[in-house]
Amino acid sequence: MTRLGWARRTWVRLDNASNIFLAATSDVDSKVFRLSAELEADVDPELLQRALDGVFDQYVLYHSVLRRGVFWYYLEESDLRPKVVPDELPPCDHLYHFDRRELLFRVAYHRNRIVLEVFHALSDGTGALWVFQDLVTQYIALRHPEDFPGHAMPTEVKQALATDSFMTYFAPGRTQAFADAARPASLDAGSRAVGPPATGRPRTPIMGGLRLRGRRRVHRVLGTRTPDNRTHVVELEMPAEPLLTLAHSHGVSLTAYLTALFLHAILIVDARPGWHPTMAVSVPVDLRQHFPSGSARNFFATTRLEHTFDDDPHGADDGVTALGQALHEQLRAQTTPEALEAKLQKLIGFELNPVARIVPRPLKDLVLGTINRFNNRNLTIAVSNLGRIGFPGPADAHVGAVFLQVSAARPQFCAVSHGDRLTVSFTSPFIETALQSAFVRSLTAQGVHVTVSASKVTVDDLGASRR
Repeated sequence: MTRLGWARRTWVRLDNASNIFLAATSDVDSKVFRLSAELEADVDPELLQRALDGVFDQYVLYHSVLRRGVFWYYLEESDLRPKVVPDELPPCDHLYHFDRRELLFRVAYHRNRIVLEVFHALSDGTGALWVFQDLVTQYIALRHPEDFPGHAMPTEVKQALATDSFMTYFAPGRTQAFADAARPASLDAGSRAVGPPATGRPRTPIMGGLRLRGRRRVHRVLGTRTPDNRTHVVELEMPAEPLLTLAHSHGVSLTAYLTALFLHAILIVDARPGWHPTMAVSVPVDLRQHFPSGSARNFFATTRLEHTFDDDPHGADDGVTALGQALHEQLRAQTTPEALEAKLQKLIGFELNPVARIVPRPLKDLVLGTINRFNNRNLTIAVSNLGRIGFPGPADAHVGAVFLQVSAARPQFCAVSHGDRLTVSFTSPFIETALQSAFVRSLTAQGVHVTVSASKVTVDDLGASRR
């Protein structure tokens, strides 16, 4: 949608994926995610503000505030301007407050880190990454003009940012075109699938990918909530190549391998005699990998992987290999064009149902919130791999490690790699770190050097930081 389009129509309805985030937001789970990048030197806030001003003018979508209608939420263009702030709030702190008119993202800095936090109803990780890459690149260009001869702040407005790609490709009559176009490119989140696509009829998803019949009770990780409901973050940084080598030696993608390690960590930490738990994992899939989209709005689907443990939890290497391969095959099967088409056609059909369209928004929130709580009770962890990213031109050499974190209703991790560095960021609503420690031990036992840092969450920690 062009700038002129916004002038004629200053609002746009939320996309299909965004509506659930409004109903699912809670004191514990803000539905905010966070991208951050380490630079060579401490951030200059004045230069960062100049970079933000230029990038903000390019991305019309990010001018939006969230409004509540009778039947649906919608985004409305505003005249608000963002201000760079020190990174003093807890990670992934709330950005949307129903009684305030405010932008749905924030830009912050801490020492040598630039931070972008985004409310998930506005954009997904890939869409926000485009903004983040431009922001960091503009800042580096201002900080190191000698590397960017003739560089000028961009003035053009980015196009197609307000497009709802769900409606573009999955509205009635268009889903088959998607399946045909996407058939050659079935990918898992952050990694290209290995081998031919799985055959057989895909399992039919029901609202979020859950099947209701024949389901075993799913193990849920429990713990002590952080005192003020802040997200607990544990960051791991390590060389990327050894991890990729390990994953490939097991014959699986990096996403499947890291997920297998984390499920085994849960199995060992929570183990009890005669225990054969079923664990379930939520994994997002970027639909742009299957069909082209220039929209920075949400355009993803979620898959649900499940595994029941029947063997000795201390089976170590063989156990991780078998589990990783099982997860890898499930992920391949669920990201075929046919499986994605079935899932998204069902969701879009619900949104376009004439009865659903006239149901008042508060009742829709109640229904979607109930579905979200049901989904949460049937998940053990969530994982996300943004994959390998880079920054344009000379900027890339000035960027070190990049991190992705997501507010958490349950333990989860996000992975992203830049250059030769891979980061895995665990987020959790709990103060305990036994699972993360077991995960790190499994890596270091295989010779991977891991650097660990964690946010402060306990009353004692927070009190000490204020003294």
